[in-house]
Amino acid sequence: MSLKPPTGDGTELEWFKSSHSNPDGAACVEVASAPGTVRVRDSKDRQGPQLAFGPSQWAAFVSYATDH
Repeated sequence: MSLKPPTGDGTELEWFKSSHSNPDGAACVEVASAPGTVRVRDSKDRQGPQLAFGPSQWAAFVSYATDH
């Protein structure tokens, strides 16, 4: 999974669904890039909690997930 660079004025996060999400939408996560962090949320609960990772933490996670 890769991140798209933000395209707006930086005041609103631009979310996108994981390419590994289920096609029926039953298990989808969304990811957004923010200055210094990568945010992750449940696409079915957009107002719910978000996880925030630093760039190196996110890179380590993506590397691990790719290998497993």
